[in-house]
Amino acid sequence: MIKTTSQLSKKETDALLQILEERFKENQHRHHGIAWENITKKLQSQPTKLWSLQQMELTGGEPDVVDLSKKNGEYFFIDCAKETPKARRSLCYDQQALAERKEHKPKGSALEMASEIGIQILDEQQYRYLQSLEAVDLKTSSWIKTPASIRKLGGALFCDRRYDEVFVYHNGAISYYAARGFRGVLSI
Repeated sequence: MIKTTSQLSKKETDALLQILEERFKENQHRHHGIAWENITKKLQSQPTKLWSLQQMELTGGEPDVVDLSKKNGEYFFIDCAKETPKARRSLCYDQQALAERKEHKPKGSALEMASEIGIQILDEQQYRYLQSLEAVDLKTSSWIKTPASIRKLGGALFCDRRYDEVFVYHNGAISYYAARGFRGVLSI
């Protein structure tokens, strides 16, 4: 369940930063040449971003810094859990899809939950980049940002990794499955 406050206590902040620093040090392949001290400085000056990272962690995302951009001073945290985060599964794509679903409605939508957490869902390029660093979603799948032209027709896109390849698929935006969720990205 997502907390409603967007500020962490000092104790929560310290505990989260410790988890993130350990993950950062254990997974250097995700962020070559980035110093943890730079990340810490930016995070401590952005308390709402810390709150969003805590929500990513609490929902099973295992966020870590991923070097998506060579822009100076911009860092990205992405959900790096081996499978799509457990507490973010069984969701349709967006609020419109949830409203259109007549029977057996899911508990929510990927875009709505991402917004509540303060993150964006991955786009195809970000998803493929994560997959180039390590194999994820071997048993699950993740909704990805869908072009407006596809969404207008009722569809949505999702990805997974099977047979050592990354696949992009389509489905009705109103669909949901126990093994499909979403991965998020947070820019700091």
